[in-house]
Amino acid sequence: QVQLVESGGGLVQAGGSLRLSCAASGRTFSRNTMAWFRQAPGNEREFVAGLIWSGGRQDYTDSVKGRFTISRDNAKNTLYLQMNSLKLEDTASYSCAVSREYATISRVSSGYAYWGQGTQVTVSS
Repeated sequence: QVQLVESGGGLVQAGGSLRLSCAASGRTFSRNTMAWFRQAPGNEREFVAGLIWSGGRQDYTDSVKGRFTISRDNAKNTLYLQMNSLKLEDTASYSCAVSREYATISRVSSGYAYWGQGTQVTVSS
């Protein structure tokens, strides 16, 4: 059974940093594109960042470019999201997702087959 478990969320002041992790189990995803999405209350789920199986190509939504870094450790079957200079508008539940593709990065939810339950990130002023 495939399981994605996020961790690392919490409460942080604006300008602070958090590092999210997504540990996968049940199968190996070293040949799959992986991504982070987020959803704030009342908002639709939005793409945050993604990277292909090798990590050699990444994509970020404009609002997080230069502040967030996505990475992966295929040996550990784990995806990361380093979030720096956090802003109030980054407050959301962050979920990791795995695609069946390996060389393309989709920005829509339907492009992903497996999802974690999410970890809450709250940025305070």
